[in-house]
Amino acid sequence: MLNRNPRIAALKAGYLFPEIARRRREFAASHPEDAARPETRIISLGVGNTTEPILPVINEGLVDGARRLARAETYTGYSDEGLAELREGISKTFYGGAFSAGEIFISDGAKCDIGRLQLLFGAGTRAAVQDPSYPVYVDGSVLIGAAGASVSDEGYAGISYLPCTAENAYFPDLDPLPPNALLYFCSPNNPTGAAADKAQLGLLVQTALKKGALIIYDAAYAEYIRDGALPKTIFEIPGAEECAVEVNSFSKPAGFTGVRLGWTVVPKALKYAGGESVNADWHRVTGTIFNGASNIAQSGGLAALTPGGLREIRELCDFYLGNARLIRGALEKLGIVCVGGDNSPYIWARFPGRDSWDVFAEILEKCRVVTTPGSGFGPSGRSFIRFSAFGHRADVEEAAGRLAKLG
Repeated sequence: MLNRNPRIAALKAGYLFPEIARRRREFAASHPEDAARPETRIISLGVGNTTEPILPVINEGLVDGARRLARAETYTGYSDEGLAELREGISKTFYGGAFSAGEIFISDGAKCDIGRLQLLFGAGTRAAVQDPSYPVYVDGSVLIGAAGASVSDEGYAGISYLPCTAENAYFPDLDPLPPNALLYFCSPNNPTGAAADKAQLGLLVQTALKKGALIIYDAAYAEYIRDGALPKTIFEIPGAEECAVEVNSFSKPAGFTGVRLGWTVVPKALKYAGGESVNADWHRVTGTIFNGASNIAQSGGLAALTPGGLREIRELCDFYLGNARLIRGALEKLGIVCVGGDNSPYIWARFPGRDSWDVFAEILEKCRVVTTPGSGFGPSGRSFIRFSAFGHRADVEEAAGRLAKLG
């Protein structure tokens, strides 16, 4: 029989969010009386999963896409790198038309494309991440065989962790960035909610160019930015087209977590050390292992880019930002120091000197609220809790009220 893949064996036991779900189930099983009492039912402010219905203009686009597949004259099959109209619309809407359709690739979500990018650059590539960071950057790097990646008490040896802390305003010192590395960078950040400004991203781009690094820039929460001075894309920074790939998604701004639709921008100006085209290789890799996003989902994406669809995206993001203000306000009344929730749907709350899993357990016990322990995002998250603003308003109001029990 085949041996187990040693890279899977190298992963730490349990992906973060299934582990949270397991602990929630165990808690519920040990408190069966809670199920019959509304005031003790468990409310989740943990996983970043949208909860509100897709709004009418965008939903009609999805419905129309399904109808088209039922008629011979409008039926479509594989769309490979994506519908040209959608790719052109994304370029015009989010990048001021700076990219051709051949530089924008439609996908089934940012997370999936991050995995395919890891396959593109392959085993032995150095990896660096913001610390804390979205777990797939690290776990996916281990699965693909990133240079030297192995388990240690402080994360994974061989992966460079760049701490983002209150002391550095959640923007890392870039001096330790290894040369010729993949650097995963997310802004607005998941989990901290911090958003990098133009000066910070300018430093990021200049450092990457100097060190021969390539930035995988995750802009999945860009539509939550309300501060007009903050960049919504790495490509607002001169030189980024020579050192960065950007992934983005309709999941969080349009409520497409269950629909699955995203995109990746791979500029034609981006070259390997030997001068070969990264864009051409990405086209080859995706053409080999991916047959394109759902045509129904892409119809919804087209509707999202209309004036009415863009209004709905802003409306939905504003709703979740309203939830975030409620959560952050409740925490700050208790004297808990927070970041995020203003340009992001996440609030990063600090509990100095405490283990985040212990805080997770306390909040679940006292408030019947599920959160996300910061240590699941990296060593620098050990004394933090991430609160997600994705939830129904009544549930968020109830949860915010219960948080007073932590005082």
